[in-house]
Amino acid sequence: MSDPGAIDDNTIDAGVEEEIHACLDLAQPRSFFLYAGAGSGKTRSLVNALKKVQTDSRKQLLLAGRGVAVITYTNNACDEIKQRLDFDPLVKVSTIHSLAWSLIGGYHGDIREWLRENIKQKLVELEAAASKGRPGTKTAEDRQRSIASGQRRLARLESIKRFVYSPTGNNRTRDSLNHSEVIGIAADFLKEKPLLQNTLVSKYPILFIDESQDTNKNLMDAFLAVQQAQKDRFCLGLFGDTMQRIYADGKVGLEKAIPADWATPVKKLNYRCPQRVIQLINRVRSAADGQMQQGHKDSAQGFVRLFILPSNMAVVAEVEEPFATKMAEVTGDAGWSKGEFKTLILEHHMAARRLGFDAMFAPLYAVERLKTSLLDGSLSSLRLFSEEVLPVVEAYRSDNSFRVAEIARKYSPLLRPEALFAAGSNQLIQLQKTKAAVAEVAKLWDNDAHPSFQQVLDTLAATKLFVIPDALTIFVSQEDADATKDKLAEDKAIDDQEEDELSEVDIELEGWRKFLATPFDQIKAYADYVAGTSPFGTHQGVKGLEFPRVKVVVSDEEARGFMFSYEKLFGAKAKSAADLKNEEAGDETTIDRTRRLFYVTCSRAMESLAIVAYSEQPDAIREMVVGEGWFTADEVEVLKN
Repeated sequence: MSDPGAIDDNTIDAGVEEEIHACLDLAQPRSFFLYAGAGSGKTRSLVNALKKVQTDSRKQLLLAGRGVAVITYTNNACDEIKQRLDFDPLVKVSTIHSLAWSLIGGYHGDIREWLRENIKQKLVELEAAASKGRPGTKTAEDRQRSIASGQRRLARLESIKRFVYSPTGNNRTRDSLNHSEVIGIAADFLKEKPLLQNTLVSKYPILFIDESQDTNKNLMDAFLAVQQAQKDRFCLGLFGDTMQRIYADGKVGLEKAIPADWATPVKKLNYRCPQRVIQLINRVRSAADGQMQQGHKDSAQGFVRLFILPSNMAVVAEVEEPFATKMAEVTGDAGWSKGEFKTLILEHHMAARRLGFDAMFAPLYAVERLKTSLLDGSLSSLRLFSEEVLPVVEAYRSDNSFRVAEIARKYSPLLRPEALFAAGSNQLIQLQKTKAAVAEVAKLWDNDAHPSFQQVLDTLAATKLFVIPDALTIFVSQEDADATKDKLAEDKAIDDQEEDELSEVDIELEGWRKFLATPFDQIKAYADYVAGTSPFGTHQGVKGLEFPRVKVVVSDEEARGFMFSYEKLFGAKAKSAADLKNEEAGDETTIDRTRRLFYVTCSRAMESLAIVAYSEQPDAIREMVVGEGWFTADEVEVLKN
């Protein structure tokens, strides 16, 4: 398949960096949005822009006690940029949470007022839901406990003089803020407080945001507002690609929010993918925004193949194995037959199901407010189980007393300095108490038992081994585990009837309650998944990464969601009424979301790409993808039952 739009020109992006560098004049700054698709060398352009500032403006910035700030999405990305800049203190590279806290950390009185209003608003929502809800159900009990918890936190606010926060910590003490609160506070303060705007711009006259399409929408709106108010002395540089927006809280339609006076350079070369993969992702993207990429003149042709299977085979993992052999035959690359390829799962439910943590994952993924922190591993209520309980139990059961002591010293309130100081001459008793608490928790697994998260939570509450996050304190059981399980089953029919009446707060409570009823043993597979060490990668985990051989697995049946549909993207299923309504209003549709996921995963391939798609209508998919020019007829194979 040839691409008539391709040209053999490796200089096509030659003027892009010069355009960016022209924006970095401190006397006449100009904000910009660099549109950089997959494999275009976005990070290289960001680093080169920083080096330009180092060369041209270092003395001026240092004399004024100023610097340049860079926001990246992960700590790994922070480390990479710092290393490329030889750890220059002129450039502050941090995650969004870290920068947000550095801006608001001194506003303790204002933070208290923000929290007061925020808690009051949640209490109003809970009380309104309680007045409409059916009394006597588990949902009603959860509401009342949550109301009581909110009232207690409200009452404690006056006694907190200074708030604390750690971007990488679990933030469970009474004076700590959680991740979402820090982002919310920073966004509101930047919009409402001219003094904070001045502080930001005076300290960092240049601010770069990497992966800008995935930056929290409220905070992005705040930064855009700062830029408009301070445009004569502030350069806001956004680096990203709206086609690669993958987090639910990113700003939809960021490209439409860019002011007309900004520079909008575009990088068109794709250095990562072979020509055939670039042709495919261009066709996939063409219906979205028309942005096209080209391969450099020395890039290989590469291979793509689409294998379509009936949906009822999706549960048979063995049916996917022969495709590696077929890819080895097609490409002449033995790496496929040796299993040296990366399997990418397009939707989290698919990965959760295949890796065995679907039961715990599904209830929390249904809560919109929790999605991003659930997927990036920052949800402190889950980190209690994955970073504290799981390792201490594993260490105890393997007789690794040194590791047990290490974890307990790091996390247990029983061994905090103030607890040991209070124990005075009885510190040995305190140590014995900690050891007994660990043993009590580990006992839950005796006789090959498989405790639920609820049982673990209740034991933690009884032993006080670890600090329980506020989100979970209301679920500490007042009954035994069997009675709780019976109560859940008894209330299910009533709660299902109430579903349409549930507020957002109710939905979150319901999600946690259902999660707690599931087996704890799933937590390891979940932890490996969010850490990127599981056998499968997803669009979140692999964005920015690349692999010689990539297998993408697509299955609506396994994904089990309404947010994405590959059957619709591939033309095998009609658009829903909601899709048509959103399309008419210019809002995001199911197909838009699915197209982005498909683009991100396919664009990881450096040499060859295999797509395994399960469908209720395999022939309809074949007809669409060939008719639309995504694949040639000999690149598609339909497997019948």
